[in-house]
Amino acid sequence: MSKRDYYEVLGVPKTADEAEIKKAYRKLAMQFHPDKNPDNKEAEEKFKEASEAYEVLSDKDKRQIYDQYGHAGIDQQFGNGGFSWSNFSRFDDISDLFGGGFSSIFDTLFGGGGFGGGRGRSSNRGEDLQIELSLTLPEIALGTEKKIKISVKDACDKCDGSGSANGKVDTCTQCRGTGQVRTVRQSLFGQMQTVSECPSCRGEGKIIQNKCSKCYGEGRMGKVKEITVKIPAGVEENQYIRLRGQGNIGPRNGSHGDILVLIHEKQDDVFERDGNNIILEFPINVSQAVLGDEILVPTLSGNAKMKVPAGTQSGRLFRLKGQGIQGLNSYSRGDLIVKVNVITPTRLSREETELYQRIREFDNKRVLKPGKSFRDKLRDLFT
Repeated sequence: MSKRDYYEVLGVPKTADEAEIKKAYRKLAMQFHPDKNPDNKEAEEKFKEASEAYEVLSDKDKRQIYDQYGHAGIDQQFGNGGFSWSNFSRFDDISDLFGGGFSSIFDTLFGGGGFGGGRGRSSNRGEDLQIELSLTLPEIALGTEKKIKISVKDACDKCDGSGSANGKVDTCTQCRGTGQVRTVRQSLFGQMQTVSECPSCRGEGKIIQNKCSKCYGEGRMGKVKEITVKIPAGVEENQYIRLRGQGNIGPRNGSHGDILVLIHEKQDDVFERDGNNIILEFPINVSQAVLGDEILVPTLSGNAKMKVPAGTQSGRLFRLKGQGIQGLNSYSRGDLIVKVNVITPTRLSREETELYQRIREFDNKRVLKPGKSFRDKLRDLFT
């Protein structure tokens, strides 16, 4: 199947500048984000397609070749296999797009081979790890700190992470320590040069002849460690928190990867979240509704007094300012919305029955009409 035009993929004109191209890609990347489209192969393919288009059109030289020769010229630029994810060099442009979880998305979809395009020799970086953390609503509202045990790969204690039994490491003779090999070939578009990972040392630039017997030359081993995760107030479902440098160590004293903490919200038995506001349904009896009262309602940090005026109708909404969830990276807090429900008694004594029969004589003189729905009332409260 033939590839679509890159400008068409991103939905930009051929005259688009760098900012327009970046904006278009960010929009598509967010739209086809894997977390928003679980097990959706079509969305995954569109995510890949948009990333390939962005790689080309955001690079001045690649874009010039594409404008002149089309896909054929770019495929030659990338090599015989065409575009691969080791060619993606624009990670830094959009690393903030998914709250720190963008690199893990690429690792999941494209094999975690790193973002080698334009980054030079392999960094020998360790793998990122992902854990899931479920939080209660009070923890989300106020922020919290969690200690978690996790299995990671750390430096081998026998060879100090070198992978060598005698500490000797030789420079790779094929790439001369660069970790890369260059290939030059002729094509219809002139002389083309490609750079790829050295097959002998796998991009490390070094070769170990006498491997450590404990780690078998890898320079790292599994261990369990305890990490501390600081959760800021206001996080939401499926957001990531990145713990930099706390993931697996890379082979043979490589750099550490990260740990990505995926947030989940536990369902609360009392409150319902609505952005940074929380909603509480609270029962009152008929006499409280008719005559008014001062009641104690639960909040995320204890009980608070709330005045119920005389004549309160069932379903009426009250707002307690600042009793909601603190905004992410903000000092402002949402509100507590209390919906009062007037509870009709079901078991009456003889005396109560006689009293309600007397009250009914007055009720029969009143004409009742339907009122607004709960959603309408909630909307009116904020408009």
